[in-house]
Formats: sequence, structure tokens, C-alpha cells
Amino acid sequence: MREEAAKKARRRKWWIQGSVGVVIIAVLAVIALVIVNSIPQGQTSAGPKNMISDGIVMTSSTKAVRTPALQAGESPTPTTQSDTSSKAYITIYEDLQCPYCQQFEQTNMSQITQWLDSGIATLELHPLNYLTSQGNGGYSLRAGNAMACVAEYFPDKFITVNTALYAKQPQENTGGLPNSKILSILKSAGVSSDNVTKCVNDTKFTSWLNAATSRATTKKLPNSNVTTFGGTPTVIVNGQQYKGSLTDASTFASFVESAVGSSSTSTSTPTPTPTATQ
Repeated sequence: MREEAAKKARRRKWWIQGSVGVVIIAVLAVIALVIVNSIPQGQTSAGPKNMISDGIVMTSSTKAVRTPALQAGESPTPTTQSDTSSKAYITIYEDLQCPYCQQFEQTNMSQITQWLDSGIATLELHPLNYLTSQGNGGYSLRAGNAMACVAEYFPDKFITVNTALYAKQPQENTGGLPNSKILSILKSAGVSSDNVTKCVNDTKFTSWLNAATSRATTKKLPNSNVTTFGGTPTVIVNGQQYKGSLTDASTFASFVESAVGSSSTSTSTPTPTPTATQ
């Protein structure tokens, strides 16, 4: 009897130890799965041409800076901002589904393009798929990809298409515009080719856009004092983040003028500074 009781005790001990081991293994497996799923997926294919910084740089309303494509495994090359004492470098991180981005664009893009064409500013636009997780039928991704397609094949039309897509922005929490409608908007803005159609329908730049969005939202933004991404739109002028009204052009113009002024040195040559335009 005593020996049998001892055997039962040993079996019970083994069972308890085994059960604990199984639980520990299961917990470790769950932790590993969470860690893997939380790691941003890397860029597995080349990005669009003319976006080596993850954004496109416009020196006028119809002229984009040409660059090679960002290859898989490479890091973006931040844009050189060499004359901040006399020029406004405006950088915008945007999501084509974001209504606040639309407000800012429709309020300010007209005066921004006038500054560009006057030679007192450059504009760098970074399309993101920041709102894809909010269930909008993937429109943030598809619209951002469409902008990457424009950068690849019709870079000088980037601002024109950007404005056209905001004018037709779908409501939040909907399926968004179908690709056929996106292509129709692009065509009305002067962007149409077999390459563009295939690029949009295949969402060619999904890998790059996902990686670019991850870089923007998890790392310090280049050429800026922004260390924590706060959402779209994020607007930066000569390293300083704009936090004013999205719907007041004069307020933004004053901020731009101040940002250029704060970059000036005693040896800089006075140049025209941006003012609000109608």
C-alpha cells in the first residue's frame, strides 16, 4: 500500500510538472507570435522612382526632382535642405483618406504652389497608408499606391493628382473609391498609360508604402524636431512642426515666414518671404 501510494504521488508530480511545462511552452509560443506580428514588415521590392527619401520633392507646381528608386533593404536618403535661411522647405506626411489632410490641402495648396513657382519654397510630399487599419476598404493603401505610381511614371503631375484625389475624397469608414474611379481621376488630371493602369490595379508599391509608413510613424522624422509621430497631416517647415489651424491660410503663411526667419543668419541675403495669398 505504501509503495502504491508513493507511485501515485510520483505520477501526480510528473503530471503537474508536465502540465506546467505545457503551459509555459504555450505562453512562450503566444509571446513569440505577438512579437513576430508586431515587427513591421520590411520592404521586399523596389519603391517608386523619384521618391528616394520616401517622399517626392517638388521645386515648382509642375516640376519634381528626379531620383532613383529606393531598393529593398536600403534606407531612404533624407532630402538635403541647404538654404533654410532663405527658402521654406515644406514637408507634408499625408493620407489621402484623412479628412484633416483634405482640409489642409484645400486651404493651403494654392498658396504653397504659388510659393513654389516664385522660387521661395520647395514641397516634399509623403503619402502614407496610415488609416488602412481603420477599415476603409484599403483605400488609404490603394490611394497611396496610386500616388507612388504617379511618382514613378508622371512625377511632374504629382501635385495635380494629389489635389484631384482630395477633391474626390470618399467618406471615412467606407470602402473608398474603386481602382476604376481612381484611374478615372488620374486620367482627368493628365495621368494615363498602360503602365499606370497596371501599377494601380496591381498595387505595385504596397511593400514600399507599408515600409515607408512604418518608418514615418516609428522613427524620428528627418530634417525635423519631430520624434513621435502624432498623426496625419504632419506638416514640417524648416525643421519645425506646424501645429496651428488647418483651415486658416494666413496662420500657416505666418508660421512659414517665421520658420524661414528663425533659420536666417546675420550673413544671409534678404529674400522674399511667404505671405498669405487668395
